[in-house]
Amino acid sequence: MLLEAAEEHSVQGIVAKRLEELHFENVPQEAREKLQSRMRAQHLFTLSMTAELFRVLNDFSSAGLEAIVIKGPVTSLVAYGDPALRGFGDVDLLLRQKDISAASQRMQSQGFVPSVTDSAIAAGKIPGEYVFKRPGTNRMIEIHTEQTFRYYPAGMPIEMMFRRKRMLPFDGREVPALSLTDEIVFYCVHGAKDFWERLMWICDVAAIAKNRPEVDWNATWRAASECGAGRMLTVGLLLGARVLRAQLPPSMVETVERDQGAARLCAQIQRWLPYGAGAPPSLLRRALYRISMGEGGIRGLNYLSRLSLSPTEEDWQAAGTHQGRSWFWDTVRRPFRLMRKYGSNN
Repeated sequence: MLLEAAEEHSVQGIVAKRLEELHFENVPQEAREKLQSRMRAQHLFTLSMTAELFRVLNDFSSAGLEAIVIKGPVTSLVAYGDPALRGFGDVDLLLRQKDISAASQRMQSQGFVPSVTDSAIAAGKIPGEYVFKRPGTNRMIEIHTEQTFRYYPAGMPIEMMFRRKRMLPFDGREVPALSLTDEIVFYCVHGAKDFWERLMWICDVAAIAKNRPEVDWNATWRAASECGAGRMLTVGLLLGARVLRAQLPPSMVETVERDQGAARLCAQIQRWLPYGAGAPPSLLRRALYRISMGEGGIRGLNYLSRLSLSPTEEDWQAAGTHQGRSWFWDTVRRPFRLMRKYGSNN
């Protein structure tokens, strides 16, 4: 059960490290071998994806395309000091939307197959992410932009994020990464996007708060507030305190404790957290959650409205409009598709 739960929440690496520190005391031999086997596979996968990442970054750089590495092994390195400790299934890059057509061409020239066709890109279709798979392997690159990552309530501050980016030592070379301030805000927005349904995202924020004393929390709070993600930040920190007994950053204690909406959201998240992605919230709960996470009132309603009316590739596929431009009808259909998908959940 423990290994299954750890895998469901993508924290098997953290569990393995903690059990190793305890010399696997009282852990059955079969479970120990199974966990160690999974970690060896994760390390090998990390090595293969790191080589893939370096090839893509080199190719993008030669084409004058600016990219930032996000999530996955970079998160693992920043939070835990080990790029293979945290589970991940792909490598994620952040680019500007204006560069996506050129980036897709470069990815295809390297042998990747895109999930979004050139004609859909030319038509202005915006998916949840641009996925590129290398045929015959389990290697996958996902590209995000300020338009695909639509979960920042006031919009992703893409230009500011590129201006604040840093070079992070990674496996013998440096890769472009978000500033610590932007990483924390991004992780909190990402966790909020997926209802904090996996323990991994809570662990990431708590680990950064604990292991990165150089974080400027006043600057982080300002950055979160400017893009409407202040509550997402307080929820992320409060979940770490409640679920993992992590200490709140001293300069954030008063801000977090003052946000009663964050406290209510945390209580709600804690109720569905044990079920992971296996028990998604009902349509009504999703809507109320989005409103509250968007800081309630008119702001929250605007946030819910934008997410409810912004078509993704699921809407194109359902309507059979993957190739052409039909923003109006995709927008009209989206709420009905969401009602069909989530309306029957209890």
